[in-house]
Amino acid sequence: MLKQLLLLGFFVFLGGEICAQVEASDLHDNLQATINQTLRIPLRIKNTSDKPQFYVIRKTKGEMGDTQKGYFCLGNKCLDPTIEEFSKRLEPGETLFELYYTFESGIQATQTALKFEYFPKGNTQSVQEKNVTVVVEERPTRTYIFQSKEITMHDIYPNPIQYQAFIDYKLHSESVKAKIIIHNILGKNMGEYELNTAENRLKIEVDDLLPGVYFYTLYLDNNGILTRKMMVRK
Repeated sequence: MLKQLLLLGFFVFLGGEICAQVEASDLHDNLQATINQTLRIPLRIKNTSDKPQFYVIRKTKGEMGDTQKGYFCLGNKCLDPTIEEFSKRLEPGETLFELYYTFESGIQATQTALKFEYFPKGNTQSVQEKNVTVVVEERPTRTYIFQSKEITMHDIYPNPIQYQAFIDYKLHSESVKAKIIIHNILGKNMGEYELNTAENRLKIEVDDLLPGVYFYTLYLDNNGILTRKMMVRK
């Protein structure tokens, strides 16, 4: 029952004569992921016609590995991975911003090719395609950007960041208080993360950050030790 309600409530496509108004760069994305990472691939849809229309979005290609998974999400509401086609009514000028295809990279290095089709319902002649290639790699070997008796830390990756990023580190002392603070170009605190001695990898979500330039700083016992630049791209 829930699945049926979600289907009635969800997805879609553009307007007019498939006036997608999608930049060419959005029609083919090349993404990189590490093992056990979740990517959210945005699928922007807009009705540019002067009347309400139903639209369809369909996944036509995407063979997943044994440990991989892919599924459509609207905001934080996700559908079953077996559902590969949806339709939704959009009002004139309405844009669907929160539609994503979520890709769980699994535990093996591999490459996955995905293809999506957008078209007005009942008009399969007006089809626009979006191709996405996702390369899943082992956690890359990285040189240290900072090393002391208290901590060893690698640079943030991936950078630029689209959905989430990681910092690999190792705290050598349980007495030191370590944290990462993210701030914008004006110095405003945009996020604060404690580094735990029981862990060695920090995960940073950037859903709430606008595209642009940011900086992250390593603090040891409330003293700023190292600042590096990071880019957010969506």
